[in-house]
Amino acid sequence: MTFTPEQDDLRAGVRKLLDREAEPWPALCAQIGIAALLVPERFGGFATELTTPPAHSGQAPGLTEAQIVAEELGRHLADVPFLGSSVLAVTSLLTTIDTSTNTAPDALSRLLPPLATGSAGALAWTSDGRWDTHQPAFTTDGSTVDGIAHYVLDAAGADLLLAAARTPDGPALFEVDPAHSGVRCAPVPTMDETCHLATVTLDHVRARPLGPVDLARVRDVACAVLAAEQAGAAAQALDLTVEYTQQRVQFGRPIGSFQALKHRMADLHVQVETARSAAYAAPRSSRLAAVAKVHCSEVFTKVAAEMIQLHGGIAITWDHPAHRYLKRAHATAQLFGAPHHHLSRVHP
Repeated sequence: MTFTPEQDDLRAGVRKLLDREAEPWPALCAQIGIAALLVPERFGGFATELTTPPAHSGQAPGLTEAQIVAEELGRHLADVPFLGSSVLAVTSLLTTIDTSTNTAPDALSRLLPPLATGSAGALAWTSDGRWDTHQPAFTTDGSTVDGIAHYVLDAAGADLLLAAARTPDGPALFEVDPAHSGVRCAPVPTMDETCHLATVTLDHVRARPLGPVDLARVRDVACAVLAAEQAGAAAQALDLTVEYTQQRVQFGRPIGSFQALKHRMADLHVQVETARSAAYAAPRSSRLAAVAKVHCSEVFTKVAAEMIQLHGGIAITWDHPAHRYLKRAHATAQLFGAPHHHLSRVHP
């Protein structure tokens, strides 16, 4: 894929800031504006306005830029709420816009500007980890929402909580006050300490209806951005492995000079490049979003496992980052549906 000079500058800026900042989220939002990439200009963001309905659920202005940011965040295993807030929450709100008339609910003028500046939002959606686009976690009577959602990204401490609920006309989006007494948010322990998941319970909580939500589009955008994050993390894991094999000496030679290891790393390089290609092709169709989710999950898991193997004993120490890449690989493989859940979309 060919990137514009502006996109190359975005990548360089994000990478430089991540190298410099220990807590990068405030600077990423204030200096680069990554939280505003998918937010339309009329709501304080950088995305151009849609003048016609998108050709399919995955296309969205600013999505390539969001993938570029995600790829760099993946390389650094950055602990930021970009995916949960700037992608999931923002995209779910955008799907309530009537694209035939470009009419947005009044609430978006209140909800999107804070998200564009880095305020944290969360979307509670799945009840079983399959991220079913027709059967979200919650039920509603029109004014209250009830149920339990699992695996909610960045819900703890979120300023805005969105809930997808079942209605006779299809899934709808509701705004919930996170401080309401009927809202319970329980963090879920995970191997990856940078992946913040929670179980959100709503006990007949009064909620503000925002309109119908296109969860299929939300899932495709989320898979496209996550695939770019996985590709970036896999590329960095491979780079670290290649660097190590050039330094580790065995039998008087760097182990990277052994032909068997050269072949293994060459195979990994090909897989990483195909994963990156799949990730940036994902916005073209819902099927390609599914392909990217399956392929990037499998490639990242394989590269992370080979990273452990090729580093030897040092890779299983707490101080070495190899274990963090393996944990992130396993966590993201299950996010938004395990790979085998998406195969039916690849081979209908």
